[in-house]
Amino acid sequence: MIQIEQKTHKTPDETKVIVLSPTGRLDITTAWQFRLKLQECISKLSPHVVVNLGQVNFIDSSGLTSLVAGMRDADKVKGSFRICNVHPEAKLVFEVTMMDSVFEIFETEEEALKPNDVREGNKA
Repeated sequence: MIQIEQKTHKTPDETKVIVLSPTGRLDITTAWQFRLKLQECISKLSPHVVVNLGQVNFIDSSGLTSLVAGMRDADKVKGSFRICNVHPEAKLVFEVTMMDSVFEIFETEEEALKPNDVREGNKA
């Protein structure tokens, strides 16, 4: 079982952004639960999602797959999918798999929540 904190953030233009903060490991035993949570948020709450990985100290290919699937779901409904605060141990996995160039990754949650026009060229 994975713990996932969920918050709703409203941007100045009233766009609703869901912030998900999983805790622990995002691996073969927990990735499916996280995937379902992403699907549910994107389809029912908002197509705009920020995933805060500050409390995820381990991620494997299953975890990456759930993130890719979430990004695709958000893209399909013209939403946005951003990742922030990647734990140093998990960051290596993103770099080795070159997924750091696939996702929009930000240093902090505040940066990830900034509207599009402000953050151009501001990727971590």
